[in-house]
Amino acid sequence: DTHAVALRIEAFKATTYFTGLATSKKRKNSAAMDLEIAEGKAIQNELITVLEALMPEFENIEPIKNRNAFEAKIKPAFVNAGIKFDASLKKALLASDSLGEKDPTANECTNSKGEYEADGDLRDTENVPLPKDITLPLPLGYENKGQNKGKVDKTQLLALVEQHCEKYLEEEVLPYRPDAWIDHSKIKLGYEIPFNRHFYEYEPPRDLADIEADIKGLEQEIMDMLAEVV
Repeated sequence: DTHAVALRIEAFKATTYFTGLATSKKRKNSAAMDLEIAEGKAIQNELITVLEALMPEFENIEPIKNRNAFEAKIKPAFVNAGIKFDASLKKALLASDSLGEKDPTANECTNSKGEYEADGDLRDTENVPLPKDITLPLPLGYENKGQNKGKVDKTQLLALVEQHCEKYLEEEVLPYRPDAWIDHSKIKLGYEIPFNRHFYEYEPPRDLADIEADIKGLEQEIMDMLAEVV
């Protein structure tokens, strides 16, 4: 309804993109600073004018659950008004705390290449054991740390475990989260030594009778000291 659309516009006004338009980075020249702020406020007014003109199109309609379809619906209005629909404006308009809203039942969001975009709130990491039947080569330049500033090229190593990670995802994750996927550019290869697991020696707790005897001994010492004071 009209009220809901108006609330979305107010949410857009609260974004850092919108509020940042009416600020200036100039500090030494007050005249230039005032001019920059005035120009920013003019852009703000133009943006709100476009959004308010779009309000009738979104009244009494079903929620649009495809972000690209929503973008295609509002973009022409900005372009026709002479406003550049750049990445910053697009991000501010479509954000989940602006005109958009996060909805698990909506269509997946894709970028300009048609690739799925990750939901930061759902991002997770997993420690995947290395395959036991793999031969790991030394990374290129490993022995020349002084020359490569300690940066080791692990491209070959990561390529060897990529399919292993995909298999792990298929068996351990996809049955519970069928839309999960791996960003292989974020994979880190490392090793750990769980000291407690391999070197910890279990020591059974003391017998309760021995502990009780120690407590009674301490109680008696305290009573003796109090008797001396009194």
